Amino acid sequence: MRQNTTRRTNQAGVAKHSLRKLRRGLTLLELMIVLIILVGLMAIVGPRLLGTQQKADVRTAQAQVGNLASALKMYAADMKVFPSTEEGLEMLVKAPEDEGLARNWDGPYIEGGKLPIDPWGSPFEYEYGVTEGETEENSIDFPRIFSIGPDRQTGTSDDIGNQPAAGEEEDPDAASREIEA
Repeated sequence: MRQNTTRRTNQAGVAKHSLRKLRRGLTLLELMIVLIILVGLMAIVGPRLLGTQQKADVRTAQAQVGNLASALKMYAADMKVFPSTEEGLEMLVKAPEDEGLARNWDGPYIEGGKLPIDPWGSPFEYEYGVTEGETEENSIDFPRIFSIGPDRQTGTSDDIGNQPAAGEEEDPDAASREIEA
């Protein structure tokens, strides 16, 4: 009888040992299934989040260009002229060196007294006046303010500004990137 009890105990021990091995295998399998599900979800959701971030960066740049355009209008109301391309946006935060002009300057025209940078870490560009290939008659009457965009190169399709560059035609697809001054 003792052998029979030992045999049952051994069989129960073997069954427990086999069950533990089986349970470990199921746990690994469960982990793999969860991992596959998570990777699948990230493959679906990841690109959407990235696209949302890019749209947010473009909208932020558009808002900043709009704020700079408003600041330039205030500057022009005080100074009776927009800054030249050479003077640039710096005139919104720094008084002119000429004392006669400095009397009219009522800045800084940007909150915080510091020029913003675009969402991609580049300073905003500024153009005003007659440029190469233009005559006085067809020159722009409001300064062009723009971000060079995520590729950080001037004159590419991802530039974001208040008007197209000189010599460029209005691109209907770029209307979402360009904003009114």
